[in-house]
Amino acid sequence: MGKNHVRILAALPEADLVGIYDQRPELAARLAAEHRTKSFQSLEELADQVDAAVLAVPTYAHAQIGCELLAAGVHLLIEKPIASTLEEADKLLAAARAKPAGESSPSERVLAVGHVEFFNPAVQALLAVQETPRYLEVQRLSPFTPRSLDVDVILDLMIHDLQLLHALDPSPIKEIRATGIDVLTQRIDIASVRLELESGVVANVNASRVSAEGVRKLRVYLGTRYFSVDYRKQEIKGFGLRTQGEHRLIMPEEITVHRCEPLRAELEAFIAACQGRDAKLVTGADGRRALDTALRIRGSIGKV
Repeated sequence: MGKNHVRILAALPEADLVGIYDQRPELAARLAAEHRTKSFQSLEELADQVDAAVLAVPTYAHAQIGCELLAAGVHLLIEKPIASTLEEADKLLAAARAKPAGESSPSERVLAVGHVEFFNPAVQALLAVQETPRYLEVQRLSPFTPRSLDVDVILDLMIHDLQLLHALDPSPIKEIRATGIDVLTQRIDIASVRLELESGVVANVNASRVSAEGVRKLRVYLGTRYFSVDYRKQEIKGFGLRTQGEHRLIMPEEITVHRCEPLRAELEAFIAACQGRDAKLVTGADGRRALDTALRIRGSIGKV
């Protein structure tokens, strides 16, 4: 993900890509040369030169490095999940609120979390409907790749849909029923979850990172409307219940989607927020809530 962030940030006119730091100097130097920027020799050197940073490192390092950057007064976009534990997430939230080193007064930094699916234009079109769902069904299936193996499929893939569920309906969770198994790793690779919210909304969420093919779909049932979202194609299909005389008909609804690269939209929103402009973000608090739900699901399965 770090390479993708660098590629997009190098091309955005709203900000200057000051440089890159990585524990592998040869990788940082190669990326810096490719995108005509600087490779820094230390995190401290980088933090001293920037207003904002993107943190794309293994999850276990999010809290330590993130708190260092926030303490230096740097706005931060941190890749999902926000942290490994709720305690670490709380440290990040506190660091964003605390007085930066060398400053006389508190100055809260932007803390955003990289739940990139939130910025999928089909998802934004669904959120614009502004109607509470009654039932959701999600499939997020992916072939196995040797990445993000420091976390299980719940924190790797399913957490995207947990964050979107809370964006669609912010009511608390009433019940969780979940099952999951390990297949190719020592962590959960397949998980199936039934969530019930206190509002009465029910969501069936399925995730796998050992599937034969990739599938990323969301189906949402409202009172008299139904929407099907294909995350990969950035498409949304809608249908509504209509009454004509004595007959009730299901009619298609036309929904316009302006396709874009979600990661670019995420970075543009982050930069706008850092500049004090209004922007839709997945905030640190949003990321913590998604993590909380993910960890509760893991606890329900009974495998850490």
